[in-house]
Amino acid sequence: MKIAVNTRLLLKNKLEGIGWFTYETLKRITTQHPEHEFFFIFDREYSDEFIFSDNITPIVIHPQARHPILYCIYFEYSIPRILKKLKPDLFLSPDGYLSLAGKTKMLNVFHDLNFEHYPGDLPFAERKYYRHFFPRYARKANRIATVSEYSKSDIVKQYSISPDKIDVVYNGANENFRPIDEKQKKSVREQYTDGNPYFLFVGALHPRKNLANLFKAFDAFKEPANTSGKLLIVGEKKWWTDDIKRAYGEMKNKEDVIFSGRLEFAELQRVVAAALALVYVSYFEGFGIPIIEAFYAETPVITSNVTSMPEIAGGAALLVDPFSVESICGQMQRMASDSGLRKSLIEKGRERRKEFTWQKSADRLWRSIEKTIQDN
Repeated sequence: MKIAVNTRLLLKNKLEGIGWFTYETLKRITTQHPEHEFFFIFDREYSDEFIFSDNITPIVIHPQARHPILYCIYFEYSIPRILKKLKPDLFLSPDGYLSLAGKTKMLNVFHDLNFEHYPGDLPFAERKYYRHFFPRYARKANRIATVSEYSKSDIVKQYSISPDKIDVVYNGANENFRPIDEKQKKSVREQYTDGNPYFLFVGALHPRKNLANLFKAFDAFKEPANTSGKLLIVGEKKWWTDDIKRAYGEMKNKEDVIFSGRLEFAELQRVVAAALALVYVSYFEGFGIPIIEAFYAETPVITSNVTSMPEIAGGAALLVDPFSVESICGQMQRMASDSGLRKSLIEKGRERRKEFTWQKSADRLWRSIEKTIQDN
């Protein structure tokens, strides 16, 4: 069997949510199925670390698809040309983009439809592209995989797709996230927060991550006299919008907010494991990988009660209304003051994390591949 794969988000030292899904699932699928041939299609020079096994043939085609106009050229001209040449049994696209012009059987992975619910969070051209093409991609695909039951129901509702056409393939988490001892935690706190305990946010600094309300809630958390604690923000300021900037600028306790930028994995693992709690209060997520990473690091979690996050947390986290500063602040206060609660959440997280491994993700995606090929 010949499988062509859109691997344009396998970028050395720049893997993010969808990139990690692509990396972790394909690494397992290609090595565990040596009887099949895989063609990895890149839009720029690739790193050899992404050629996981001998049954992979890397191919570079152009242009580099990083803008809506270039998306159109890449997926509607370059991809159909290479598929016509390769004649694969399947085209797998882990990042949601397909080719409407392609004639091959197609399996598409939709991670979420945030652009349908919060279009204003995206630049105009990106928004127009997504809202024009993704409904068409959903209809074009022979099958769709998605990362949560929430996202599955959202695709069914938004695009009138039969649920029988959609497979849920949960994300996993890097199992090298693990707890660290008290001496190591103290070292991390001294390095980042002058020895103080800290709440942690991990992710792209995007509007839907709800940083504006997180800043306001942290300010409210700090209001009582002598309240200790910091807020450590890990991620790049790609989407530092006016609302986020304003909320930060108006903080009374902005000196207690630390921005680390993007961290290498070994450092990120230490930072997650040393946190008082992860505060991941997005107002929209298709999954929310940092929740599971915190479970592996045995760090308690505060997350939102909307979209996929209650499903992923599964009772092992404190839930908040992400639109309510008071709700977020209240759970931060509970978390900071109740060691028994933190211990209970850590124990629940140990159980919940068993449901989310990258091997399970790869197995589910492979079953979806087999279904797509077998479907008439």
